[in-house]
Amino acid sequence: MSALGQALRQVVYENRAFWRNPAAAFFTVILPLMFLVLFNAIFEGDTIFLQGQDRDISAFYVPGIAALSVISACYTNMGMMVAINRDLGVLKRVRGTPLPAWAYIFGKVVHSIFVAVLLVAIVTIAGQLFYGIDIPDKTLPALIVSVTVASAAFCALGLALTGLIPNSDAAPAITNGTILPLLFISEVFIPQSDPPQWLDTLGDFFPVKHFAEALQTVYSPSATGSGFEWEHLAVVAAWGVIGIVAALRFFSWEPRR
Repeated sequence: MSALGQALRQVVYENRAFWRNPAAAFFTVILPLMFLVLFNAIFEGDTIFLQGQDRDISAFYVPGIAALSVISACYTNMGMMVAINRDLGVLKRVRGTPLPAWAYIFGKVVHSIFVAVLLVAIVTIAGQLFYGIDIPDKTLPALIVSVTVASAAFCALGLALTGLIPNSDAAPAITNGTILPLLFISEVFIPQSDPPQWLDTLGDFFPVKHFAEALQTVYSPSATGSGFEWEHLAVVAAWGVIGIVAALRFFSWEPRR
């Protein structure tokens, strides 16, 4: 079998392994919906000024939770699961098989992108059915490109993060500890009308805020043009390149001792 054929088979394997773990699959799918329901319940009746008009708070949380879904499926899951598999010796055994190293990584990345796209679709449909947020058909190409670019970038950053994780016990703490603060300062969980300048500048430095703002434009009914936020996507892509470089430098196939 060719290397490309092995890589495609690895994608199929990753997908089967994911769905054959019902508990993990269930909570991966249900967690974004839980956040969507909780935040809308907490801030029910509030309005927010978006894209030049006052709108219901649901218009903020549907794209925000869609961004969270991509980050969770790609950065969080990639960082934790690869580090745990490395500590269990799975990665070392994979290196001893005929499967090319790049094919193994390719399978995980493509599978994570598939899961991210699925979660965004679920959140979008839930937003339409329960909160009246229209599916962004006019800006659908922008949504697809934004989710794909961000998924690849956050997968690369998740792989790079494994170089900082010493063992499987530390994987959840380090992964969540590096992303949760960014979700709060990047206006994914809570909209900030007048944040401190230093906090706003800090959020602008990282890719989470740029991805969230790109999705806010995509989901806005008042968005003009095709909905592409090229400047925001360029920042996200640049962080993806940084993640690839860091992963090539620090990624390890053998357990840390």
